[in-house]
Amino acid sequence: MSWKTPSPRVRELIRQGAEIALNPPAEWLAELDAATLTGQARQQIAADPVLAAGTRQTNRSNLLFWAAANVRAPGEPVPANDTEAPLSVARDLIRRGLDESALDAYRAGESVAVRLWTQVACSLTTDSEELRELLDVSLRSIAAFVDDTVSAISVRMRAERDELTRGTHAERRETVALLLEGAPITRRRAESRLGYGLEPTHTAAIVWTDAPDADLRHLDRAADSLAEAAGQARPLNILASAATRWVWVHGGPDTDRLRAALDRLPGVRIALGSTVPGIDGFRRSHLDALTTQQMLTRLTSPSRLASHHEVELVALLTADPERADRFVNRTLGGLETAPPEVVESLRVFIAEQCNATRAAVRLFTHRNTLLRRLARAERLLPRPLAEHTVEVGAALEVLRWRGRP
Repeated sequence: MSWKTPSPRVRELIRQGAEIALNPPAEWLAELDAATLTGQARQQIAADPVLAAGTRQTNRSNLLFWAAANVRAPGEPVPANDTEAPLSVARDLIRRGLDESALDAYRAGESVAVRLWTQVACSLTTDSEELRELLDVSLRSIAAFVDDTVSAISVRMRAERDELTRGTHAERRETVALLLEGAPITRRRAESRLGYGLEPTHTAAIVWTDAPDADLRHLDRAADSLAEAAGQARPLNILASAATRWVWVHGGPDTDRLRAALDRLPGVRIALGSTVPGIDGFRRSHLDALTTQQMLTRLTSPSRLASHHEVELVALLTADPERADRFVNRTLGGLETAPPEVVESLRVFIAEQCNATRAAVRLFTHRNTLLRRLARAERLLPRPLAEHTVEVGAALEVLRWRGRP
């Protein structure tokens, strides 16, 4: 594309606009994220916590990269953004089995960026000739920047695909994919390629991090800790993305032991599937682990370890987050925002079949203290507890796993 340097006045206007874009309002970022994570073509990315977090990080990276370049050299061509954020997402897309069509998200982000930038441009000048030149130069710049960045990322994705189709990792990943899809592969052949028995009982796990500065070596240490908690020497550990591992162990892990190991691995999170036997169990447990991970992400839960059997009901209740929020609000009323010790006391009381003595023991508190908290909780509920104990218990479980606003 031929490039004509804009006039000094328009260069100054571009610089002013770029400085605004360097400190984007929260609503800009929210709109970019919504555009790049919605739509049928991007469902798989939006449903994956690591890919979704990477996409949001890439949105910020692209916006700041273009804006910073135009502060330094207003109106000059901006090179492709081949920094770590977009390259990392490219690697992860390939490792999830996606192709370059996933880069459609860049086009969705571009349309939002063009509209937001046009609003900025119109606020900088009322001179129609200045505005025409400003928009002509800057919109061509945005289009060229996105085209060049998509081209650079496509090259990286092809290289990553070539790397993954060679060697043992590719063979193990392909075998796991066949098993998860229910494709015809004999048990003996799959076990030989994986080095992992498929007849025993399995517990699958998703081990991941959404912390941008996390030490990725901790993911493999967490996988090893999972195996140790299940009494095994090593797990089946598949690299799903740079920040995600798919893991299987035989039997069920000791979650207390696993939780203690996680305390030494900051930033790492684990979602456990059900514990079930055979090849069907291998597949079922993995899908349950994915459901658990997606629920934690959907609810912005701070929990770093969750098992499917703990969250199955909550996962079903919160499939539609807005309806789940309305259910919790209607059911709990003022209790929803009560002090944590009051909320937890009622939750444990219901879990112990409304037995105050057992609940007090479980909470390590005096029975009279518990009764005072229960009385306070009863006053905050919109309806008496006895009239809708099941609904209150379900709402409290949602509240337990949901991140506080």
